[in-house]
Amino acid sequence: MTAAEIVEELRPLGAESIRKVLRNHGVPEPILGVKIADLQVIRKRIKKDYHLALDLYDTGIYDARYLAGLIADDPRMTPDDLRRWLAGANCPALFDYTVPWVAAESRHGRELALEWIESADEGAASAGWATLSGLVALKPDADLDLPALTELLRRVPETIHIRPNRVRYAVNSFVISVGCYVAPLTALALEIAGEVGVVSVDMGPTACKVPSAVDYIEKVRRRGTIGKKRKTIKC
Repeated sequence: MTAAEIVEELRPLGAESIRKVLRNHGVPEPILGVKIADLQVIRKRIKKDYHLALDLYDTGIYDARYLAGLIADDPRMTPDDLRRWLAGANCPALFDYTVPWVAAESRHGRELALEWIESADEGAASAGWATLSGLVALKPDADLDLPALTELLRRVPETIHIRPNRVRYAVNSFVISVGCYVAPLTALALEIAGEVGVVSVDMGPTACKVPSAVDYIEKVRRRGTIGKKRKTIKC
């Protein structure tokens, strides 16, 4: 199928109620308003398609871009592909989720994450921290650079509260991810989270809240799943 055919399949699935929710989350037009559950049905049918994902993202339609992230053939994505997707990401749903999901599951996640977190652009920096969160959730500890992660954690208390809005959220999520998925660094992540305290983020006209890193990590520890990795971070 072509991207144009997929878009025509998506159009009748859209609903104004979903469009309203997406607008409240900062998603700009064009939006079709398709439920994620309906996008997942198409994802299961297509599975992975590198070229179709690129074409869907190029439509500029939010729903098509979200689907592009779900069907992207991550190992085939190049650094230029991922940089171009980030440059075109015009809302938190794309630069906090879609692009980092694909980057983390690509071959270039760490390289790009370390590049992006140093950006002065809010979306790019947020995407970088979100990519790091994805990497620690996916990769075995033996494949992670624990000293580098330790250094990044120790940077957090000095800078998190002066970072741009969405970056604060992404850095807080990074502390949570390291604490939950990297058992050797759980104690340090809890220490850092305690030092940071409450992280204030303007979530706009939504019911979303910023999770307490300490509470979240402790909940996972009580559940006995610290260090349990994920097969995918896409949802």
